[in-house]
Amino acid sequence: MMNQAQTILRAAEEAMGVPAAKAEVHALHNAVGEAVCREILPRWTQCRRAHLENRRVCYFSMEFLMGRAVYNNLYCLGLLKDMEQAFADAGTSLSVFEEIEDAALGNGGLGRLAACFLDSAATLSLPVDGYGIRYKYGLFKQGFADGRQTETGDDWSRFGDPWSIRCEADAVEICYQGQKVRAVPYDMPVIGYAGEGRQPHIGTLRLWQAEPLQAFDFDRFNAQDYLAASQETIAAEDISRCLYPNDDTRAGKALRLKQQYFFCAASLADCLRKHKAQFGTLDSLPEHLAVQLNDTHPVISIPELIRLLKLEGYTFEQALDMAKRIFSYTNHTIMQEALEKWDCDLVEELLPEIYAVILQISEQFLAELYAKDIAPEQIAAMRIVKNGQVHMANLAMYAGVYVNGVAAIHTELLKTTVLKEWYALAPQKFQNKTNGITQRRWLGVCNPELTTLMTELSGSQDFLTDLTKLSALSHYADDTAVMEKFRAVKQTKKQQLAAFIAKTEGVQIDPNTCFDIQIKRLHEYKRQLLNAFSILWIYFGIKDGTIRDFTPTTFLFGAKSAPGYRRAKAIIKYINEIAKLVDSDPDVKGLMQVHFVTNYNVSYAEKLVSACDISEQISTAGTEASGTGNMKMMLNGAVTLGTLDGANIEIVDAAGAENNYIFGATVEELEQLENYCSRAVLAKDPRIARVVKTLIDGTVSDGGSGEFRELYFALLDGASWHQPDHYYLLLDLPSYAETKLRALADYRDSAAFSAKQWRNACAAGPFSSDRTIAQYAAECWHISAV
Repeated sequence: MMNQAQTILRAAEEAMGVPAAKAEVHALHNAVGEAVCREILPRWTQCRRAHLENRRVCYFSMEFLMGRAVYNNLYCLGLLKDMEQAFADAGTSLSVFEEIEDAALGNGGLGRLAACFLDSAATLSLPVDGYGIRYKYGLFKQGFADGRQTETGDDWSRFGDPWSIRCEADAVEICYQGQKVRAVPYDMPVIGYAGEGRQPHIGTLRLWQAEPLQAFDFDRFNAQDYLAASQETIAAEDISRCLYPNDDTRAGKALRLKQQYFFCAASLADCLRKHKAQFGTLDSLPEHLAVQLNDTHPVISIPELIRLLKLEGYTFEQALDMAKRIFSYTNHTIMQEALEKWDCDLVEELLPEIYAVILQISEQFLAELYAKDIAPEQIAAMRIVKNGQVHMANLAMYAGVYVNGVAAIHTELLKTTVLKEWYALAPQKFQNKTNGITQRRWLGVCNPELTTLMTELSGSQDFLTDLTKLSALSHYADDTAVMEKFRAVKQTKKQQLAAFIAKTEGVQIDPNTCFDIQIKRLHEYKRQLLNAFSILWIYFGIKDGTIRDFTPTTFLFGAKSAPGYRRAKAIIKYINEIAKLVDSDPDVKGLMQVHFVTNYNVSYAEKLVSACDISEQISTAGTEASGTGNMKMMLNGAVTLGTLDGANIEIVDAAGAENNYIFGATVEELEQLENYCSRAVLAKDPRIARVVKTLIDGTVSDGGSGEFRELYFALLDGASWHQPDHYYLLLDLPSYAETKLRALADYRDSAAFSAKQWRNACAAGPFSSDRTIAQYAAECWHISAV
């Protein structure tokens, strides 16, 4: 009698008409995915019904960085091992699906967090569904040409997308001034981890694809105006063509605003339609619906809901009251430039009805403030419409039930900096929800070797649904035999990563070295440039003999820069030039190597986090809202080399400062810093000068573009939009380099260092997204398991 995995594979082979061993890999993946979806459809339908019958949450996000679905879905269904065996019995291997593209519908922490949250909500059987955009090309596929980032379209679904179901009957018409498009939903199952003997709970991620009302104008084509015949199709499909189009022109800004309104309007129309079908009236909408706005991108939902409710016969006051009981807002940054503001004339031009509602909301809010005799300067800070712009964070603060930060320090900074006027006015709105990660993907799937060891030691896999149970294993850090097994696991993961890099990029790295890894979105505040400076600090120290007995180390970077972010792209070029310098120098051969991995994505991250020895989390104190890469590497047994920023603080509290490596100025120290002069720092420390001047002295070359020189003068003289060295790289560089050297020296004592790594993994319990989502459910959304 066949087991479920064998049944699924047999169905896939019958659908293809060829045996699995002879099937083309994409055809096999499509057939397997479709067979799995057929198997789970009855349960999925049951869970959908339960969501609609109860109070539910709709999670609105511009990004859902889901990654490759097949392994995670099979794992959560408890079918991964059986499917591996079924494939082996059929004369092939499940590893062939490594060729399948990631669904790269995000750009880092924001989108990956949203994916983890849906996973946790499904695992906890909570009625939570996601809403976003089905981008045709996702972010982009990254390459390097002469060390510079190149971008090409990432057509992730060109061979098919078996994990999504098109729902034509639920399409919505979206209206802009002068343009109408169709929003067509594709539903993706989000399979919760069930464990043995339990049916999985299955949530839904509904992604909207923009399509024209009329795909092809035959009359224009017949008149030989070929481009005009498809003009409506092009204009509509541009809306969901790619994530975060460059917006340094008005056209780019207009497209971004269109994207945001597109998915918010479609999602709210869907929510209202389903609610009316279930309950017959919208009067009870706030009792049955909570909408979480993931950053400011979906905040346009607030005036859109009010507009829709007014069409249903509610007054503005009634609609506003309902909105103020439905929406909550997650803030992801304290940086003013990242808190979205839309020019009023652009909003009015594209969305005149929405702009009219925004003005109504703004006037209502101002009337309330003046009636309370709020100080004029406080009112000015909180105005929704001011200086010709709509301030989306202020709109979310006024019309939302709650606002949450994503780490303890981040939430406190919101209260004392960018949202301090709001905290003074409405402190009850503020909550903290420290981010988390799903241990199913970021341990169970990506590191089965470590999962097996932890299972043997604990006697169960309960930690896959309650990560705090790992704390009971912490004492094994003192067990010599267990630590030998742990080091063997780590070595296996490093060998696997090295083999993958060799196969995909043609670069050989040494798995017997320490792996020092920084993987995250490329941004100045994340300070990849500081990491590069520290590598040169070490390089010059080895060359001149001031650094002796250096621990052989491979420094790995993974990051994508926004296509229009010239300074970030210059940093990528600089790191790649340093890699060439180090690799070509026989004096450091075998001691250090630098490599910037190509096209960093979720699947690449799974390999990197499990192989990491030292996790680089080096943002300027007070700038990183939380971070989740730090949690992934911690869970897989890495020590953190970082500042007291974001969730690093909570990681150190959980795992112990003695098991991590902290450096740099704190938030409090930076606040008290007076008359900081980066030129004085450079002049007084020749070690800093030697490193920083490589940007202009020819040690490495930018090919005459001047981009390295621009980095140099930004650090020393600033620019029109920022002070010199506004992320304090030169201030923190000596402390950072010395702390890094200490960590690398400690790595030589493998027993003591692996004990630190193990204690970090066992202390990762608080950083499960299960904990985060349980807190949201109880404290913010007020929902229960179904």
